[in-house]
Amino acid sequence: MSTTDTQAPKIGFVSLGCPKALTDSELILTQLSAEGYQTTKTFAGADLVIVNTCGFIDDAVKESLDTIGEALAENGKVIVTGCLGARSGEAGGNLVLETHPSVLAVTGPHATQEVMDAVHAHLPKPHDPFIDLVPNAFGEAGVKLTPKHYAYLKISEGCNHRCTFCIIPSMRGDLVSRPIGDVLKEAQALFEGGVKELLVISQDTSAYGVDVKYITGFWDGQPVKTRTLELAQSLAKLAERYGAWVRLHYVYPYPSVDDIIPLMASGQILPYLDVPFQHSHPDVLKRMKRPASGEKNLERIARWREICPEIVIRSTFIAGFPGETEEEFEHLLNFLREAEIDRAGCFAYSPVDGATANDLPGMLPQEVREARQARFMKVAEEVSINKLKRRIGSTVQVLVDSAPGNGRKGGVGRCYADAPEIDGVVKLLPAEKLSKVLKVGEFTRAKVVATEGHDLIALPI
Repeated sequence: MSTTDTQAPKIGFVSLGCPKALTDSELILTQLSAEGYQTTKTFAGADLVIVNTCGFIDDAVKESLDTIGEALAENGKVIVTGCLGARSGEAGGNLVLETHPSVLAVTGPHATQEVMDAVHAHLPKPHDPFIDLVPNAFGEAGVKLTPKHYAYLKISEGCNHRCTFCIIPSMRGDLVSRPIGDVLKEAQALFEGGVKELLVISQDTSAYGVDVKYITGFWDGQPVKTRTLELAQSLAKLAERYGAWVRLHYVYPYPSVDDIIPLMASGQILPYLDVPFQHSHPDVLKRMKRPASGEKNLERIARWREICPEIVIRSTFIAGFPGETEEEFEHLLNFLREAEIDRAGCFAYSPVDGATANDLPGMLPQEVREARQARFMKVAEEVSINKLKRRIGSTVQVLVDSAPGNGRKGGVGRCYADAPEIDGVVKLLPAEKLSKVLKVGEFTRAKVVATEGHDLIALPI
């Protein structure tokens, strides 16, 4: 397709990877729309294609390289951005360029201006001085790729930790916290645009503000410290005005997190913590160079539940880390049972190019790593399902995600225990009252009547 004076140039766009990559995509799409470019999810017919990649684990690398290949085959003009763009290949050069030398440009993550520079070089922007409104945007928050009723709010970029299994700092750099006023300004724009659930994300949410020494910023004419607690308090006040939820992700189990739990107990933010424990045994955590002590995590979880009994804890773990003994793995399984982790995911250790863990002694065979992952997930499912069964008979608030025919035949939603796409859901039965209507993006009360795997079955009331 060629561009003309009446036809805005069209850019194909695909976003791969985690929610943090998704927010990078939203920034790029916002800028594209602000400059008058059209965007599409398809490759064919576009003037060029942008692929936002993931480069953390082997499967993600393969998916990203395959997608770039598809875009080149269908379109021929491709700009690559994201974490894979920062990876080196076997020959020492850029991995993307070694694999697909015909791409137009490659950038790393969080590189909106570099991407726009590449777009301008290959597809000049429309000359329309009156284009200053972004279609399908949430005002200050820009374009969002999520459904209108929930959105991710990224509060920082990068990470100060040097976990041996991870290469994110080499791709995204050290921690850089966003000014708290900017974060709260975006949150308000999202709430005003109809968002009912705000998911706070970063590489390390608990460390927000460390890099700027918790400098005092300003919001709504008032001083606010750049720190996780004050951010949570301010988001809670904002959310209350709009009847919305605030959910915290990627929260490291530092002692400072204890101060946030009372906000959950009082209903100001959701009693839900996404905590990446990764393991429980102190020796494994030392080899991982994790910032938290496994010996204290059980005590910390117990204290959180004393303050807020309804708190739900989600976490991710690695099975088969180099040097992991059977005794250390059993320690992990016992931790899972004793801590009663509500939602747990597990990866079999995968050597990532550039990770220092690859040089540790005691690399386990692939079949052992996968077997331990399977054993972990069996225990995790037992714990999760047993905890879900305790909810039978209770009444929960559900945010409706799907409701064909206004819910006449039921619908699907989530309660406070369910983050989108990674946890279970609440399957809503048809309401007994014919007058009961379910609408996507609105809340409903429902009585839990059964469980089904990782999901709840509930009757709207």
